[in-house]
Amino acid sequence: MSSVPAAGSVDGAAPGSGYLLPHQRLGPSAPPATSADSAATRTVTTAVLPYVGSRSSERTRWARAWMITAPVDLAALLAPLALTDRYWRGTLFTAALTICIFAAGGLYRPRRHMSFLDELPSLCGRLLASAAIVAIIAAMRHESVPYVSGFMRGVAFSAGLVLVGRAVTRAVVLLARKHRWVEQNAVILGSGPVAVELARLLRRYPQYGLRFVGCVDAGRDGARRHGDVNSPPLLSSLDELEETLAITECGVIIIADPDCPESRLMEILRRPACASRDLWVVPRLWGSRSQGGMSDHIGAIPVVHLRHTNLSGPRWAVKRASDIVLSLTALILLSPLLALCAVLAFIDGGPGIFFYQERIGRYGKRFKVIKFRSMRPVNEHEAQTNWSIAHDRRVSPIGRFLRRTSLDELPQLWNVLRGDMTIVGPRPERPYFVEKFSAEHPDYAMRHRVPVGLTGLAQVSGLRGDTPISDRARFDNYYIENWSLWLDIKVLLRTVAEVFRGRGR
Repeated sequence: MSSVPAAGSVDGAAPGSGYLLPHQRLGPSAPPATSADSAATRTVTTAVLPYVGSRSSERTRWARAWMITAPVDLAALLAPLALTDRYWRGTLFTAALTICIFAAGGLYRPRRHMSFLDELPSLCGRLLASAAIVAIIAAMRHESVPYVSGFMRGVAFSAGLVLVGRAVTRAVVLLARKHRWVEQNAVILGSGPVAVELARLLRRYPQYGLRFVGCVDAGRDGARRHGDVNSPPLLSSLDELEETLAITECGVIIIADPDCPESRLMEILRRPACASRDLWVVPRLWGSRSQGGMSDHIGAIPVVHLRHTNLSGPRWAVKRASDIVLSLTALILLSPLLALCAVLAFIDGGPGIFFYQERIGRYGKRFKVIKFRSMRPVNEHEAQTNWSIAHDRRVSPIGRFLRRTSLDELPQLWNVLRGDMTIVGPRPERPYFVEKFSAEHPDYAMRHRVPVGLTGLAQVSGLRGDTPISDRARFDNYYIENWSLWLDIKVLLRTVAEVFRGRGR
């Protein structure tokens, strides 16, 4: 930290250059300093105040680095088409494959410290992997050596252009950041030394693309530092974080307080207003770092980018597209099995082969789930409040078979196609039990950040029937916060295994 540059100014900023919320204060008023202690005052480091952003940055807060990087990468990969159209199919395939490999490798993720040299090893490795794949395919499809060699020369040419394009785009992004043409408002959670240092670095070095607007106290005592003149300016307490984000128009949250209770913090960050922001965290163990991927930092402080705690944006689009394809394909391919189950349900109980029941879906929306009927409840109250019918004697042998093999749930594929449900997600539950479990288990309501599922990680992990609700909620929230297409595939494969083992309800 630098010492106080002059009376009334902080870290070189003009007095009054920031803004504070109405209830904010930097410290209690003090009597005028005497000459005896004025020298000591000059050596005291003070907090960095927020500063006024540029007008251009207000218009470009939506901009992200990948919006310029991805199009330039694609143009470079398609450049061989400008020379010849002989290999157009291979060139298109190479471009699509390389973009997918780049995205999977994190080359389009947000970064605070931006350097072409940092990315160069990862870029070269993924370009070589893409080239190896297309070379094998080209050699298998074409016996002509001149044809394959000509195609691979085009691949090498496009790879070189990708590296040049990356160097140019990174220089452009850094230029825009340093002139503060593009920057995002950032709130720091914490009020300790790490938060103070981060605030100073963001104020002094604009190349990180963040404008410091203030700190939110993330400690156990929400007002522990409001009276400390050496602490960073506090916008609010942690409980008022959502309101603070809206007022300051913040798009980035940096978690920097090592004393923050994680349970309380996660409860706040899982709320929709916080989950939609970019989340960065300072690791507690500074000397540790993951062996895979590229490290990131602000100054000498390491930071890790956290995935959104909600399924949204491109990730949600991929999941929804896969739901539509899988549910439609399954309804067509399993139509004979569905017809057989319908006949069995009719033989077992006569007309009314389907059972409709109200369940709670995404964001608390109610919908009617569809199943093959395995028994008839006495009344609607029993249907809504009876927890389990696994050992109910009214369940016929046919109904028990349908439930044990989970065939009674196949009509829910229609719910998936309509968008009420998803293939893999938290188990759908009735309103009575959602209200009951949400009151008893704080994490339970967080399951409804995504649509409920036909199957789920908790179910295939043995958490069905009379199992602890707290364990189910933990598994469901883990699934939501760590979602990937491969995780869905793993759950589906385990579901198929469970069905063949007959481990239904």
